[in-house]
Amino acid sequence: MTPTVLAVETPPVTIELAHNAPREQLAKQTLEQVLASYNLKKYTFTRKVIIEQGAINHAFPTLTLNAGFAGSPDQMLSTFVHEQLHWHLRNRDAQQRAAVAELRNHYPRVPVGLPAAAESEYSTYGHLVDCYLEIVADRELLGGERTDAVIRGKPWYTWIYQTVLTDEKLIAAIVDRHQLRVP
Repeated sequence: MTPTVLAVETPPVTIELAHNAPREQLAKQTLEQVLASYNLKKYTFTRKVIIEQGAINHAFPTLTLNAGFAGSPDQMLSTFVHEQLHWHLRNRDAQQRAAVAELRNHYPRVPVGLPAAAESEYSTYGHLVDCYLEIVADRELLGGERTDAVIRGKPWYTWIYQTVLTDEKLIAAIVDRHQLRVP
């Protein structure tokens, strides 16, 4: 399996396929199209991506995308940015922890588990920040209408995305107060 290295405005990203399955190949083509079509420089924090059919998208230790959005460049873009943003937030751990503490005061009880939320209470709070930043990035890159369609089409984190959209001003203020916005 030979990785592909791309470079436009986005820093070079190496894309590897876990099994070289046809759906993984299509997802790779879609991601290559996304990387060639958008300037993702400010949203690229790690440069290695693995595409693995059936995997749950995750950022660590290596950014891994499943092949589910192989046919949807907008969903692929949003998911790629979402996972990249986890790297951005990891590099700001103290600020992220402070934001989570503040979010706990506003939302003393949050759901845990898919499809509504993340795998732990802490991760659900952290995803309020990550998903807010994802929506901001999507709006910048795709515009409002396409972003709305992308967010409505996500089958997971339904409570998180709905809360971000409902309480966007509150979450934006917390993100800004703790300097978590992508510069």
